[in-house]
Amino acid sequence: MTSFAPDSIVLNRKLPLWYQVSQSLRASILGRSPEAPLRLPTEEQLAEHYGVSVLTMRQALKELEDEGLISRHRRRGTFIEPGVRRGTPVQLLGSVDAIVAQQSGMTTELLDHGTAPVPAEMAEYFPDLARVATYHRLRSDEKTGEPTNHAVNHVRPELAARIDLDDLVRWPMTKVLRDVVEADISRITDTVEARLADPETARLLQVPLLSPILHYTGVTYDSSGRVLDVVVIHYRGDRFAFTVTLDAT
Repeated sequence: MTSFAPDSIVLNRKLPLWYQVSQSLRASILGRSPEAPLRLPTEEQLAEHYGVSVLTMRQALKELEDEGLISRHRRRGTFIEPGVRRGTPVQLLGSVDAIVAQQSGMTTELLDHGTAPVPAEMAEYFPDLARVATYHRLRSDEKTGEPTNHAVNHVRPELAARIDLDDLVRWPMTKVLRDVVEADISRITDTVEARLADPETARLLQVPLLSPILHYTGVTYDSSGRVLDVVVIHYRGDRFAFTVTLDAT
């Protein structure tokens, strides 16, 4: 039986290895194609793939098992749960792979794209630009078709010129910038606040006007401190909860 092939990552020694591996594997699982195998490689094979110990890999797999993404069977192996509800948890967990995992696992429709003058509320992020590339995407629950969030990305034009639109339907912008465009991503800052749905957001998310929503802003920086991408996402307040995990070490 063919095994599912997870993406590779470069581990950050400042964060727990098991956590980084679990988030990378979670992103790979949630972003897999429908025809991808459900069986995972063995613990030993996964440990070699990520360059960690079997003990670390075991801890990472336990995290995914506790979340209900995978099931483990003695002598049979480890399998992705085909009917797992995907896309509901939104976690701010301190790594790029956590952001990728956060954005994965839903059906994505590209509503609109193009270039536009830098919006006034984005001017502080792009002081050197007159125009930015914008991408509007609507994500939906892949089982019910119910809209779950609406995202608008503002991307530097020189990066946008290297983006394939098909990739934006398959993967989150963060993954496209990092793994396809090979942008120099150094850090991402997250801001979350409660708001009420305006008429356009209510229409897109199919919720009553003035319903509670979660307003998320993510700013992606390169190693020089330059902003590469600013995304504004409106999440349905009845479908999402944000979790922040702090490492005490």
